[in-house]
Amino acid sequence: MPRFFVDDISEKYAQITGEDARHISRSLRMKVEDTLIVSCKGIDYSCVIKSITDDLVEVEILFYNKCKSEPSIDLTLYQAVPKLDKLEIIIQKSVELGVNKIVPVLTKRCISRPSEKDFAKKLQRYKKIALEAAKQSGRGIIPDVLPIINYTAALNKMVCSDCSLMLYEQGGVRFSEVNFSSVKSVSLLIGSEGGFDEAEVLQADNAGVKRIWLGDRILRCETAPLAAVSITMFLTHNL
Repeated sequence: MPRFFVDDISEKYAQITGEDARHISRSLRMKVEDTLIVSCKGIDYSCVIKSITDDLVEVEILFYNKCKSEPSIDLTLYQAVPKLDKLEIIIQKSVELGVNKIVPVLTKRCISRPSEKDFAKKLQRYKKIALEAAKQSGRGIIPDVLPIINYTAALNKMVCSDCSLMLYEQGGVRFSEVNFSSVKSVSLLIGSEGGFDEAEVLQADNAGVKRIWLGDRILRCETAPLAAVSITMFLTHNL
């Protein structure tokens, strides 16, 4: 069933506007009395269309439930900025797997080094990728893609989570050794093509971020976050 997101919803009715309204009327060619799902803040509302134009679709709520596809943990991915379009792939797949937020991070070994201004120009595209991935995977929220931040700022944010982890190719504990019981929020820090500088690793240690090791195989920077997110979701019973 088609799924659309809205920011607000009343007790009995909801309105879908803009590009989504045009998609419903023109591309999907839906009609009055057709049904669809409207998601708002993690709740899925099963609705029936009561009026439809290219600019506005008004629906009546039939019933609602908590979105079953939303994970029980709040997982934030802190991703060092990779080259080319790799970040787009990481955003798309991590949203499908259950990440709630993606925070791009500028580290010492990032080959791609966009300024905040240049990165801001791409941000709307990244958010649209997250939106489409959320629709495709049946998410109850649209995971946010945040503006780029520096490494120190990332560490300061990470340690506010119940569990903060850093993937490090030169060693650390395995995921199976991490105690996820009673954990409600997790931060995952993943490097770019060049990994992390030794000083950055020490800085993370001092901040209380735990090193995680995925074994002897060296994964590409676009593979590592998807493996880490998948393992985290599995160990927290969300896969």
